[in-house]
Amino acid sequence: MTEKKTTLSRSLIAGHKRDGRCCYDPEAKRELVEACLRPGGSVAGIALEHGINANLLRKWIERYREKVTPVTGIPSTWPAFAPVLSLAAPEPTGSSLSVVLPNGVKLDLQGVEPTDLPPLLNCLAGLPCSASNLD
Repeated sequence: MTEKKTTLSRSLIAGHKRDGRCCYDPEAKRELVEACLRPGGSVAGIALEHGINANLLRKWIERYREKVTPVTGIPSTWPAFAPVLSLAAPEPTGSSLSVVLPNGVKLDLQGVEPTDLPPLLNCLAGLPCSASNLD
């Protein structure tokens, strides 16, 4: 098995704080995050390769995504699957049914088969509505 090596343009650790924690170079952090976001990038593998905790690298990825997509309302992660829509209008099969209930509810059904009408009408007849409660 061949291993992918992520090379950085500069050293990841820029120094140490008084308490012994590492100070990381921002450019090297960005390069690591972008390597993780490439197809086939493994957060755990890249973190292990550079001697840092994978959870720390995930935090950097979250912060990177927040900076890249600052517009509110746009998700920073997109779903894996997108719906496929047909441009051709489907040919209607069966009949169409339009119903206006006494309470003003409108129901438009396309493609209703004649065998589906009796149970559908029975179901609609059993619905409580404001005009049928005026005994």
